[in-house]
Amino acid sequence: MRIRILLPFLAVIAVGVLGGQTKPTIKHVPLTATSPSSGKEMFATYCAVCHGVNGNGAGPAAAALKNRPTDLTRLSIKNGGKYPQFLVTETLSSKAIAAHGSKEMPIWGDLFRTLESGNNSFVQMRIVNLTSYIRSIQTQ
Repeated sequence: MRIRILLPFLAVIAVGVLGGQTKPTIKHVPLTATSPSSGKEMFATYCAVCHGVNGNGAGPAAAALKNRPTDLTRLSIKNGGKYPQFLVTETLSSKAIAAHGSKEMPIWGDLFRTLESGNNSFVQMRIVNLTSYIRSIQTQ
C-alpha cells in the first residue's frame, strides 16, 4: 500500500541526457490533495500533465509515455456524439479498465481512497466531479 502512495501519478518531466541525446523521463511524486468538489482543479492537478491543460493529449509528460495520452476533448465525437460517462467513470475508478492500452495511467479510484482515508463518499464525489469536468471540455 505504501508503494502505491509514493508512485501515484505522473507529475513532472525531467530531461535526462543519454548518449548525447535528450530523452524525456517521468518523475513520480507524491499525490497532492485537491478539493473533491472541483473537477477543474483535479483535472489541472492530476490529468493535465499527460492529457494537457485543454485535455487534447499534449501535456508536458506525453513525450515520455509509451502511448500518446487520449485526447479527452474528443470522447463524445468518438462515441457517436454521446459522452461515454460510464466508460470515463470506470476508467478513473476501476482496475478492470486498461486505460491507454497500458498501465501508464494510474487507477485514480485507488489513489483517491488514499487521499480520503478510504471515505467512499468523497472518493465517489471526486470521480463524479472529474467525470463531469471531462464532459464539459468535449468538442462538438
